[in-house]
Amino acid sequence: MKAQYLEIYDHDSDVDISHKANTTELDNWICHINYIEKELVNLSGIYKVITPKLEDDSILNKLFKKQAENETLLNALNKYVLVRSNLIECDDMQCDMVYITEHESYRRSYLYHIDKYRRLKSELYSIMYDRLTL
Repeated sequence: MKAQYLEIYDHDSDVDISHKANTTELDNWICHINYIEKELVNLSGIYKVITPKLEDDSILNKLFKKQAENETLLNALNKYVLVRSNLIECDDMQCDMVYITEHESYRRSYLYHIDKYRRLKSELYSIMYDRLTL
């Protein structure tokens, strides 16, 4: 999926601009989560090669758990794309605010997921580095 960038026009209201920015941001999140999905497969494969038959498979278990969480978030974001298609039916500020508030909720979920993923990846790299420098 390629990120979509919506044109902002002079006649767009602040709310229209916000919705367009949020749509572009959502597309970028989905692209990033798709990339992470592929990266997790590669990282677990590399980890298995570098650390064969370890008694403690906690990192590998964490990678598999993160893959499941990543898939869950990706599914939620894809469903959210469909919900946002009803955005054009909004005819008042209250309706627009519902979508903007919901987007903020998804933003927090995405950022939390990314933060946890980066921590796991750092932990994994540290272990692999230690293994390679022995």
